[in-house]
Amino acid sequence: MTSADDPSSRLRVGVQGRADERYQPFAHLTTDNCELYRQVMGVFVRAKQEFTVHLRPEDVHLGLVPEERPSLESVATALERLAKWGNLRADPDTGRVTALEDFYRSRYIYQLTRAGEAAEEALGAYDAALGRRGELQAVALADIAVHLRALLALADRNEPDAAASHLTLLALVDRFSGLAENARAFMNSLQRTVDLHEADVELFLAYKQRLIDYLERFIEDLVTRGAEIATLLEDLGTPQRGQVATLLRLAVEREAADAAPDVAAEALAAAERRWSGRWDGLRAWFLSVPGRSSQAKLLRSAARQAIPQLLNVVQALNERRAGRSDRSADFRELARWFAEAPDDDNRHRLWRSAFGLHSARHLTIDHDALAEREADPVSASASWRDAPGVRISPQLRRTGSYERRGRRAAVQDRGEAKAYLAELARKQAEQTEAVRARLATRGEVRLSDLDVLDREAFRLFLLLLGDALSAWRPGVESVSTTTNDGTMEIRLTRVRGGGIAEISTLDGVLWGPEHLVEIVDLASRREPVGADHE
Repeated sequence: MTSADDPSSRLRVGVQGRADERYQPFAHLTTDNCELYRQVMGVFVRAKQEFTVHLRPEDVHLGLVPEERPSLESVATALERLAKWGNLRADPDTGRVTALEDFYRSRYIYQLTRAGEAAEEALGAYDAALGRRGELQAVALADIAVHLRALLALADRNEPDAAASHLTLLALVDRFSGLAENARAFMNSLQRTVDLHEADVELFLAYKQRLIDYLERFIEDLVTRGAEIATLLEDLGTPQRGQVATLLRLAVEREAADAAPDVAAEALAAAERRWSGRWDGLRAWFLSVPGRSSQAKLLRSAARQAIPQLLNVVQALNERRAGRSDRSADFRELARWFAEAPDDDNRHRLWRSAFGLHSARHLTIDHDALAEREADPVSASASWRDAPGVRISPQLRRTGSYERRGRRAAVQDRGEAKAYLAELARKQAEQTEAVRARLATRGEVRLSDLDVLDREAFRLFLLLLGDALSAWRPGVESVSTTTNDGTMEIRLTRVRGGGIAEISTLDGVLWGPEHLVEIVDLASRREPVGADHE
């Protein structure tokens, strides 16, 4: 018997045949008894990890799960098929030959081939990637900010250390790659959790609140840390121009230093393209540009959308558990009743009961029809099929409604309600004016210097801050915008190296990058609160 690794044992039927034969170790995945083949290959993988080279059919049979263990003949057949496909190599088992008859009897020992081992590694990687749930790594965001601050400190030096720059960049890329991959895997698994919620209702209901808390906590961290990371990335600049260009060049030269002399130029160019692409990808993940939102913003939006989706699923599950029915379920149940009815008479009674198909003499009719009914009364219990027809009003037949004559409804006096609404609008206007006056500043001040904001002032401040940030464009240092109603103007200026600002409110503390802010009340001619008077 020729070895499975021997090229002479392969079929030579042209280029296409040889190309297909390269993937024969995967043939057991699409045939009958696929599960048995996978279990047998698993025994050989575990044996290799224990430094066992050869296995006999009896050894493989004992290595299978006892509860699902097939017969020894089935295992022997599976081993022969796997050897034929190239997953295993079969060698004559001469160690147990004691007579000439044993030598002529087919006895083999099996071991993994190189192709079979590669196929198992590929299937293991496939199963691991398919079952990966992923996670939203808030800690990774903090680590990325730490690495960026370290790079900024290195860039400020006259002669940055090449080794420190390279190692910091490698750590940053590794942490960022893990964050991006885990976030993608988590959102995919989250969508599968929402789509497949019917698999285990009790488990899903117990899991949903922890999942919602987890999403809310990550969104909060992504908003605060993401703003800090975006500021650091803008300070470091792009690979073409900016402080990071020198650090990337040091990393490129350090990686290309180990290349052979004949490929040094190609290695240098490849490393330069690789690091430039990595840095551009990092910037694209946290920084938005006109026409394209950052991946962090898209992830934040997807996480926010997942929360109401989970709540909708919970509501649907609660309604289902409470026995609430819908129209389609009612019609299906009614169709089942019709199918189980013994005869047509019962089906007619079921029809009348379900759809109200009774006598139509309760409709409004004209005077002639009433006079005729008084002269020749018809019992109310008479069937509509046996009773004579009823003449109804043409107005009712044409429009579906019958206009009754009578006194019109009196006009209601809504003066009191209007006065209440006017007073409410006046109070709201006064409250809004007081909030605008409260937020107005004396020129530019730091965000951290703002006083404690009450709820109304903080709500208006968030609207102003949102308008300013939405008008911000890459490369600018200051932005100015007004509210939609034109009553207030906000001017926001970046403070490089200003650190983190803390804004105290009655409900907590808001953290964010330090900026200079100026808020002007355009609707009032009074001076801002706290302004100097001549």
